[in-house]
Amino acid sequence: MPLSLRAAGRTAALSALLAGGLGAAPAAAQDVTIGWTAWSDAEFVTKLARQILEDRMDMEVELIQTDIAIQYQGLAQGDIDIMLMSWQPVTHQDYVEEFGDQMTALGTLYTGARLGWVVPSYVPEDQLSSIEDLLDESVREQLDGQIQGIDPGAGLMRLSNDAVEAYGLDDYELVSASGAAMTAALDRAIQREEWIVVTGWSPHWKFGAYDLRYLEDPMGVLGGPERAVAMARNGFYQDNVEAASFFARLTIPLDELEAAMYDASQRSYEEAVDTYIANHEARVNYWVTGEIAAAE
Repeated sequence: MPLSLRAAGRTAALSALLAGGLGAAPAAAQDVTIGWTAWSDAEFVTKLARQILEDRMDMEVELIQTDIAIQYQGLAQGDIDIMLMSWQPVTHQDYVEEFGDQMTALGTLYTGARLGWVVPSYVPEDQLSSIEDLLDESVREQLDGQIQGIDPGAGLMRLSNDAVEAYGLDDYELVSASGAAMTAALDRAIQREEWIVVTGWSPHWKFGAYDLRYLEDPMGVLGGPERAVAMARNGFYQDNVEAASFFARLTIPLDELEAAMYDASQRSYEEAVDTYIANHEARVNYWVTGEIAAAE
């Protein structure tokens, strides 16, 4: 899940963060440097890629965890090789417009992603099925006038602020917090069978853990179908054709990704990665070699 650059003036601030957070260009000993953000989809895909590159392709991989905005600038400046969480066409539109000519799209990691506001399915649909229903005073009271959000710089939060304005939800507070705090608030509400609205996106492990539904968005403020794209610094393909080709082939069906993310939430990302690789040998071999297994 993604963030958005709100104004050109933020570039200077990002440059300072980049200098402090990433430092100089990656050392020559590192074959691949991957930027990532601690969202469950990004974490699984990034750690899956690292393990395959190290175990199957004999490469050294460095992971740099940082804000998605800094990753775009890091790619543009050549400080990282690749990031695996560019949500397009809408969520990261600002970043792509600003930095897109300084990086290269290698391939689509998954399709069918979406953003929205989510409620537990036990919330009566005849009372709350659409964002418009939040205008009802009885609904606002059930929710204590709050919509639980995520990181304040996230693209989903930018769009959620737009939705608050577009739907006239002035009596609501859009609460900023980490993604983990959002899922913790959701879990507490579900344990108590309380009403809650959270900012959500697919893929996410919470859809495997809980019975949830998206609220309808009649104005389309929160956008439509998205895809996650692997973005590399310009020149990465020429410098490491084998790794770049691997990333170009790395595509995961959305339902498999959500199942793996849920597995990771119950055990660990490392164990979930091991299980996914073991259960998808032919697909992993294609990512590595480009060879399609013959039908039996």
